[in-house]
Amino acid sequence: MSRGRTTRVLTRRVDTDGNRRVPDDLIVEEPMSIRLDGELVATTMRTPGDDFELAVGFCVTEGVLSDTPIHAIRYCGQGLAMEAEFNDVTVDTGGRAPTPTPRLGPASSSCGICGTVAIDELRERLRPLDVEPFDVEVLAAMSDRVDGQALFSTTGAVHAAMAFDRTGQPLVLREDIGRHNAVDKVVGRLYMDERLPASDLGLWVSGRASFEMAQKAWAAGFACLVAVSGPSALAVETARTANLQLAGFARGDRLNLYTGD
Repeated sequence: MSRGRTTRVLTRRVDTDGNRRVPDDLIVEEPMSIRLDGELVATTMRTPGDDFELAVGFCVTEGVLSDTPIHAIRYCGQGLAMEAEFNDVTVDTGGRAPTPTPRLGPASSSCGICGTVAIDELRERLRPLDVEPFDVEVLAAMSDRVDGQALFSTTGAVHAAMAFDRTGQPLVLREDIGRHNAVDKVVGRLYMDERLPASDLGLWVSGRASFEMAQKAWAAGFACLVAVSGPSALAVETARTANLQLAGFARGDRLNLYTGD
């Protein structure tokens, strides 16, 4: 399956060389419905590609599987997968997983009492991590070790997430127009490779460390979360609750370490 899709348009470029028409590659953004045993879980806007990983990763990080084994993953819909444009995926547990409560997509922010409720909900389904923090020098060097962001190089319009080991070796990198989708694709790949919980792995993300990123890293069992930009206050509180090492502004040879010192 394709790692993602782009489309070419003509744009007018204005710079010191003048004003001219040039071709430009844009990232494709399409909706995808994620189902569990045929029941709608969520609909998310994503970059086509690695759709099965995305569906599995979302089910893992949102806790809808409840540790139920997955039997199969497939495209579904009213007709052939091609007719549905590969935009509808179901994760099949043979009906053993609890019936999910559908929602449009993952939450993007929380604050105040809403944030407190969100963390309390995570405490109900997730235990604090029993993991060792990473070497800070390894975390500081991770942004320079990221390679293979082909879609970003072409379009400049996607995020990336990457799993890495304790030596800083990159293991799985995925790109998507949505930060949360990129993380779910990485988690889905690790799940399918039977590498969860990721207690000896770290998660690097190209954007900020939001509550959502901390939640997904906790659910997948990562030992640390490293972001190129800064974290939200709720992300730091979530990381402390989870015993998750959290670093932000990881660029070049510097970073800010918020938890797991």
